Amino acid sequence: MDPQPIRLVIFDCDGVLVDSEGIALEVLVEALAETGIGLTTSEAAERFLGRSLGSLTEVVRSEFGVEIDPAFLAGMRDRLYARFRAELAALPGVASAIDSLKAMQVSCCVASSSQRERIELSLSVTGLLPRLSPHIFSATMVERGKPAPDLFLHAAAEMGVAPAQCIVIEDSPAGIRAAQAAGMKVIAFTGGSHTGNASYREALTHLKPDGQFDAMENLLHFVRGARRLEDLTDA
Repeated sequence: MDPQPIRLVIFDCDGVLVDSEGIALEVLVEALAETGIGLTTSEAAERFLGRSLGSLTEVVRSEFGVEIDPAFLAGMRDRLYARFRAELAALPGVASAIDSLKAMQVSCCVASSSQRERIELSLSVTGLLPRLSPHIFSATMVERGKPAPDLFLHAAAEMGVAPAQCIVIEDSPAGIRAAQAAGMKVIAFTGGSHTGNASYREALTHLKPDGQFDAMENLLHFVRGARRLEDLTDA
């Protein structure tokens, strides 16, 4: 049976649409250090990349015995947002890829572990918000965040598209597992500045996403059906 045509592209936000993960990991490491938890950015990425604040709180409690309180989260958020306003940039080729998908009558939405306020700030300062609003879905909208499939299934249902007709663009192992659990095709995007460490690449190899690429224009080749999926693996 022929594969079903792609009708919806679901983008993760951090590390896929905007080059934010490096900034966010630096802020997180600095904030955790103030509680006595010493992690490198690579170690923080292994534990927290692609996960919600709720997951972060649970891991810090269970692994380090430290309670993350609202004051900690508020302070970290203020630092992060200040750096986003000063430094955050869209990933190269994202805006034109979204425009091209829409011209092909393929819908687009965002499904991120971040809170909606952070997603909208990220998209606003990078100029992407008008292209994607109002189709923005946050982990706060579902009971379980990534790696559970809930967020992607919620986004597809709200957009009126079956999971088999969706493709998820993800950078994190947690997000890839979530897309696979949702029964969706998933391509790992490795064009962000945080994706160079060996443990990250190892994790991607182990998860076996449907493809892997580091240039956003390659997404269009897949959606058009101009290439086989395996040809997208250019990293």
